[in-house]
Amino acid sequence: MAIQLKSARVERWPVAGSFVISRGAKDHVDVVVAEIAGASGDGDAVGRGEGTPLYYLGEDAAACRDQILLAAGHIADMDAVEARAAIQEIMAPGAARNALDCALWDLEARQRGLRLWQLAGCDGAPTARTTAFTISLGTPGAMAEQAATAEADGYHLLKIKLTGEGDRLRVAGVRKGAPNARLIVDANESWGQVDLLEEAEALADMGVEMIEQPVPVGADALLDPIYASIPFVADESCQTAADVARIGPFYDGVNIKLDKAGGLTEALRIADAADAAGLAIMVGCMLSTSLAIAPAFVLAQRARWVDLDGPALLARDREDGFEFREGRIGPPVG
Repeated sequence: MAIQLKSARVERWPVAGSFVISRGAKDHVDVVVAEIAGASGDGDAVGRGEGTPLYYLGEDAAACRDQILLAAGHIADMDAVEARAAIQEIMAPGAARNALDCALWDLEARQRGLRLWQLAGCDGAPTARTTAFTISLGTPGAMAEQAATAEADGYHLLKIKLTGEGDRLRVAGVRKGAPNARLIVDANESWGQVDLLEEAEALADMGVEMIEQPVPVGADALLDPIYASIPFVADESCQTAADVARIGPFYDGVNIKLDKAGGLTEALRIADAADAAGLAIMVGCMLSTSLAIAPAFVLAQRARWVDLDGPALLARDREDGFEFREGRIGPPVG
């Protein structure tokens, strides 16, 4: 059953307010969407996938769309299974391969009359999970206000963006705004010049339970002599399964994002490698709609920390998107 690229397009989705991290502020996100058509027992089936360009790797949505268009010519005579295997070889990890890979997973599931979780080999249907809600960068007072709003909206796990300067004040602000919330932090590679143990222990005393990507990519060995009371989780330092063995000695867990991995295929390999290495799993996302979250949600069933708030940070989501209720993400009702 040969497949055909139905469309590859760029879509722009507005952010609710402004989303600020150490690398800048965003009031919208551009995503790339791939649609793949193929025959099924009930006629034609269409699989869809979405990717968000990795800004820190220099990706942009138009270039990702062009990568999908280029790859389509190489897989046009294949079926969905063959095509998914082929793009692991001909495309680099990133948003373009993620969109195409997930579209092929979706198509195969539809062709075989299965749900995605069944095709991925899960034991049961995915259930609602507690998700982090991101507190974007600002003054401690502004972050306290964000945290108070998030807690009032039912979020029990807050992820705090940090910069390497004034981080304790920001965490203190969030703790003041949301005194009952669980806290995790994302240092976004900004702690290369700080006393890592002292900073980690200070945040632990403030109730922080995990620190994501404290040091720059390539400087992971800075963590080698650090035995902190809270875990370090690799994000940018772990892009694919091949990275797990290299970074494993320095971290306690890995944050798997489908855009980094280049799709659900590689993301599942990372999860297996992490399990084998005894590393905790976190499943995260970029700013995105529920289309991108659907395959990540399947993987999130294996995760200790879930950070799939991408659609919750948008001004609007796709119809029949994921439900965010009482700090949990779950499939649409009905």
